[in-house]
Amino acid sequence: MVNSKSKIEWTESTWNPITGCTKVSPGCQNCYAERMAKRLQAMGKPTYHEGFQIAVHEETFEFPLLIKKPRTIFVNSMSDLFHESVTDDVILRLFKVMTRASWHTFQILTKRAERLSQMNTQIDWPDNVWAGVSVENTDYLFRIDLLRATNAKTKFLSIEPLLGPIPHLDLSNIDWVIVGGESGPKSRKMEEGWVLQVRDSCIEQNVPFFFKQWGGTNKKKNGRLLEGRTWDEMPIALFSQE
Repeated sequence: MVNSKSKIEWTESTWNPITGCTKVSPGCQNCYAERMAKRLQAMGKPTYHEGFQIAVHEETFEFPLLIKKPRTIFVNSMSDLFHESVTDDVILRLFKVMTRASWHTFQILTKRAERLSQMNTQIDWPDNVWAGVSVENTDYLFRIDLLRATNAKTKFLSIEPLLGPIPHLDLSNIDWVIVGGESGPKSRKMEEGWVLQVRDSCIEQNVPFFFKQWGGTNKKKNGRLLEGRTWDEMPIALFSQE
């Protein structure tokens, strides 16, 4: 189902036609979705009866079409649309649904930028579908280059969890940047200087910057303030669609 209200600060709703994932890089180490899936499995939720194994839920594919009020929807907050176990056919079917639901804005975030790049020419990118990649440190900057080469109209970065400094970040052809620290019982600390490096790169290159959280074992207590204020900037594309 499409959740009516997401707790994720940079979106309004989530839609999970696919659940489950596998780890591909250091940012996956303490995956929030894996923790949540195991908790939902223990609660007896049918969707998560296999825990965090990849599962396709075809009965949910057309749910966005049933919601008539425009929303910003994060696609697969509990998975990765471009996971190697998800077939090309399923991905293309979901893109057709998102194209039909043109009144919504869909946010797709992946760590599998190679697959995103490989499928780029097969996808008919509608303006209401944003493409994003996760980048946790300088070892994964190549994901940005692969994203840049896609035909998605709106491209964004999720630098969360930020695990090290990323100086002189090239944001050419990038429309939005989200930064956040890791949360949970085994969370790794994020340094303020790392955040400021990315924030300053955004300011210098006129790219909207969204600071999600400091994270930690008590993310609510640590809050979202950076230098005494919140940073909730969004892409221009969102306002042009309203």
